[in-house]
Amino acid sequence: MAIPIRVGVVGASVTEGRSGWGSGAHVPALKALPGYQLKAVCTSQESTAKASAEKFGAELGFHRIEDMISRDDIDLVSVVVRVPQHHALVMKALAAGKAVYCEWPLGNGLKEGEEMAALAKKMGVATMTGLQSRSDPTVRYAKELVEQGYLGEVLFANLKVVPGSRPERGNGRIWQGKRNNGANPLTIPGGHSMDIVLFLLGGFSEVSARIATRVTRWHNTDTGENMVVDAPDAVSAIGKLRSDAEVNILIGTAPVAAAGTRLEIYGTKGTLAINTPSINIGLNKLFGAQGNDKLAELVIPERFRAAPAGVPAGPPQNVANAYARFAQAMQASVRVDPDFEAALGIHRLIDAIERSAAERRSVDL
Repeated sequence: MAIPIRVGVVGASVTEGRSGWGSGAHVPALKALPGYQLKAVCTSQESTAKASAEKFGAELGFHRIEDMISRDDIDLVSVVVRVPQHHALVMKALAAGKAVYCEWPLGNGLKEGEEMAALAKKMGVATMTGLQSRSDPTVRYAKELVEQGYLGEVLFANLKVVPGSRPERGNGRIWQGKRNNGANPLTIPGGHSMDIVLFLLGGFSEVSARIATRVTRWHNTDTGENMVVDAPDAVSAIGKLRSDAEVNILIGTAPVAAAGTRLEIYGTKGTLAINTPSINIGLNKLFGAQGNDKLAELVIPERFRAAPAGVPAGPPQNVANAYARFAQAMQASVRVDPDFEAALGIHRLIDAIERSAAERRSVDL
């Protein structure tokens, strides 16, 4: 039996008001996977570190990442904290020679992502970015169909990403209203969803975009204050892939009856469509048609499910699929997709969208 990968999670905390992705997605995913051991947790306070370790069944609790990454019994460091903290924590873990799983966005902007990917390459360690959509069974089956020629020549694609808006938030989420914090509809639901276009169809050669902020104030439910918001919540872009296929993108948030995410891909032989409330969380449904057939839901083969039965429903599912694929890659000493280098593809696309909107011109990638 293979020795479990011993993981230290940075950001899984019992503290109320936090986003909960570390404790609500990563912890249950790791505990459900036989190839992993939740060895340690690291939080910002000594008291929460000890309480979190006890609650989540970790042997060790730390409030300084330096203490955790200095240990020989930590094989993998998972960074699951706010985006502005990713760079500093990941760079320390990489410098210590640790394998690293970093949640998406990899960095707070392209420059940070490039620095993280460069150090990972220099250190020769395994990395994975939390673009969980690439590990989703529905998406992976769609990838196989595209590669097998189900669509024929891809002509164009349409991506619509409309999650619900949340203008009333506590301290745990209100920080996302500031654009320079790097966690907004463009980078997170938009980033996860646009990454699937790259994964399925390849990269963009050019893009032209508009960005706006339509809801400009949020209410802090913890303090009672209103905050001025500049994070983008209305993004439209058109672009061309390197294959010459055309792509139309709409990303926004809606206060009423948000439609979720839908990706449609049209080719000379067939059509594929993915419907989902959230592409990286699921539940994703795949529809397909060829020739004169009407779109019908496709059954996803079990072979695309990397995680075992028993993983809790919801956010842990695709996080577990990602960790399972990461373990397979680490044990085989091969590159996992998406590693830090792969994450730069979506960072570059987001950077091009932002430059296009700011400079009011088409940007080549």
